Amino acid sequence: MNTPTAQRGKLAAGLYLIATPIGAARDITLRALDILTSADVLAAEDTRTLRHLMEIHGIPLQGRPMIPYHDHNNDSAAPRILRAIEDGKSVAYASEAGTPLISDPGFQLGRAIVEGGHLLISAPGASAVLCALTLSGLPTDRFLFAGFAPAQSSARQSFLREWQSVQATLVFYESPKRVHKLLVDMCEVLGEYRAAVVCRELTKRFEEVSRGTLVDLATQFDGRDVKGEIVVLVDRAAVPSASAETLEAALDKALAQMSVKDAVASVASAYGAARRDVYQMALELGKK
Repeated sequence: MNTPTAQRGKLAAGLYLIATPIGAARDITLRALDILTSADVLAAEDTRTLRHLMEIHGIPLQGRPMIPYHDHNNDSAAPRILRAIEDGKSVAYASEAGTPLISDPGFQLGRAIVEGGHLLISAPGASAVLCALTLSGLPTDRFLFAGFAPAQSSARQSFLREWQSVQATLVFYESPKRVHKLLVDMCEVLGEYRAAVVCRELTKRFEEVSRGTLVDLATQFDGRDVKGEIVVLVDRAAVPSASAETLEAALDKALAQMSVKDAVASVASAYGAARRDVYQMALELGKK
């Protein structure tokens, strides 16, 4: 593979957003390598990671300044980057992995560049969201990226209810330590039998893609020591096909033959309804 080892021409003053690999170091575009070679200033969420990536691809630093930039130092780092651009310099910015601003630092910086009337360029490339979508087997014509869910269960369930009826594939990032808890809450809020996929360590040596219903996946990840970066995808909500009266009649019949838990699961699965909603209906029937 030919890699740039010398200047390829002067870049216009501005901020260049560089997508970097999420795993395999070769998953970087030639354009990104050209920009990293030519930029006057290099900024990164983690300068050590960017320096290592440049070494892999034979790009010398050549004495250029490297500016750490992340959400916690925006107030001090952003002005340095803006001053460099105002002085006519080009600045390449890379998050630790993937595309900057996509659940990664850079939003405040990007907005400041736009508001200041400066040039903002994005060099697209690796993204865990898009990689997971293409591997999932779920519909890709419409999707919603929701980022990370809250850490606490009550807040997480409220968060999930926002997307309960969205007619799009849902995409979430999650910590490996909380993925099982997320799947359990998804069963409760979104419905146990909705199709879902858990992607782990995408493009890396131990890449793993687990497919099944939410309840299947919750069982698979129960008690498991999970490591690595996680993306969870959930199929779009079923289009409501039954009226409240139909659901109530089916539930009333099911309750005469089985426990509340089993009746709720059976009716929710049969009619594509959220388990939580059917459970609330069962409680109302019990009061009657």
